[in-house]
Amino acid sequence: MFEPGHLHRSNPLGLGGQPGYSIDFYYEVRKDSQEGPMLHGRLVGEIEGRAFEEVFEMHRDTAFNFASVISRLVAKHGLPPNHSPIMRAHAEYDAIFEDIRAKLHAKPGEAVDLDHLERDGLT
Repeated sequence: MFEPGHLHRSNPLGLGGQPGYSIDFYYEVRKDSQEGPMLHGRLVGEIEGRAFEEVFEMHRDTAFNFASVISRLVAKHGLPPNHSPIMRAHAEYDAIFEDIRAKLHAKPGEAVDLDHLERDGLT
């Protein structure tokens, strides 16, 4: 279930060969005095009954790789990488992408600072 700033995904019974999980992704744009606008994300939930919480920040120009960061973080807690709660085939992915774009006032084709990729854990 998506609403601006929040996505909830769950598979409480562990259907489809996936582990049971309930995950919330909260996000907002925060101003950093040195880095400018940053996407602040928080993942909280449980995977196979084990609770977890992860917080991350991404630069404005790399924020659109949020699904990659989320996949890596939930894999660390036991959800297989190919079962990420955010997949390109889901309408929620497009909605989150557009919401983040609007919050960051970003336009297609803007340059990406390659140093930000490394600092945001995307290399």
